[in-house]
Amino acid sequence: MALENITRNFSEGRWEPSELNGGKLCEIIYSIIRGHADGQFPQQSSKPSNMVRECQKLEQETHLPRSLRIQIPRMLIALYEIRNNRGVGHVGSDVDPNHMDAVAVLYMSKWLIAELVRVFHKVDTATASEAVDALVERQLETVWTVDGKKRVLSEKLSLHDKTLLLLYSEPSPVTEKELLTWTEAANASSYRRDILKKCHRARLIEYDDAARIIRISPKGARYVEENIPLSVPLRARDHHGAAPR
Repeated sequence: MALENITRNFSEGRWEPSELNGGKLCEIIYSIIRGHADGQFPQQSSKPSNMVRECQKLEQETHLPRSLRIQIPRMLIALYEIRNNRGVGHVGSDVDPNHMDAVAVLYMSKWLIAELVRVFHKVDTATASEAVDALVERQLETVWTVDGKKRVLSEKLSLHDKTLLLLYSEPSPVTEKELLTWTEAANASSYRRDILKKCHRARLIEYDDAARIIRISPKGARYVEENIPLSVPLRARDHHGAAPR
């Protein structure tokens, strides 16, 4: 899935492939809208000869809702411009692939998918956004996925904050065993008593003591967003713009 590739490459600091996949997503979304307008979806997506011109043509499809006719196509043009003329798809640009552009690609891509969900499934924006978050993990520079495990890249965080950050990065409930592995907590009993049960009492998480399943609460998510840095400081990046592994 193009969005999954974008988010995974972004989380690992690979700006160029993340931005390249943004271009692929544009072609997929354009093909979906074009197929919807024509009344027949193509078997596979294709690259239009001129993305800007073809997106502008969609504005003439007056039977389409405004989002499919104007708002999404105009966003596609902006996203495709990054792929083509910001040092990603072609050489000779005045900028190299970089963190700033990758952030733009990531969030435009998530907006585009959420908007498609909203229009085609006739749901509100909150439901559409939640659906996209359920498809992919929250992509946090401070959380690195490696060999099926997750690691928090910030060494300064407490075990309490590492736990909440890891739970925040997951769209689904997490097992106690997974958290023990990811945090490398030294003692399971102490971790359960001092972290999980205390967070549960504070309503930062929901901890099923019997099933050993944990999920972050809305209160816990707000705590993460307001108190824990979600990006790697610039001074910790190498000269290619990627966070150290």
